Amino acid sequence: MIEHIDITGKKVILSEPLKRYVHKKIGRLDRFVSRHARKTVHAEVIIREINESHGNKYEAEVILVLPDHRIVAKDSTMNMFAALDIVEAKLKVQLKKIKDSQLTEKRGHQLNVLKRLRLRREQETLQEDAVEQV
Repeated sequence: MIEHIDITGKKVILSEPLKRYVHKKIGRLDRFVSRHARKTVHAEVIIREINESHGNKYEAEVILVLPDHRIVAKDSTMNMFAALDIVEAKLKVQLKKIKDSQLTEKRGHQLNVLKRLRLRREQETLQEDAVEQV
């Protein structure tokens, strides 16, 4: 669970159920963050009421601050809870991309190490064969 979540309301009164909903939705996003970064993740949630010509709308913006990334997602709908759901889905996609790229880099490094070990073993067997033939 993300420990540090700052919730700000602009032209909106932040009710207790809304705060709990934000903690529930945004707090669960730590599953998509690498283990070493989970303790330092910080989330800033801004909920605004914006008046449009076709009615009142709510805008939710979430900024996740990771040790090496800063992720922003924003959406506006007629319902602030729905806006938070959409922003959560956007953040999941972005976090999965980051985590996958980190795993791919790590896996690539592991494959390079394996290739070097195989080459070294092949060279050693070739040298042993050359010594046996002499």
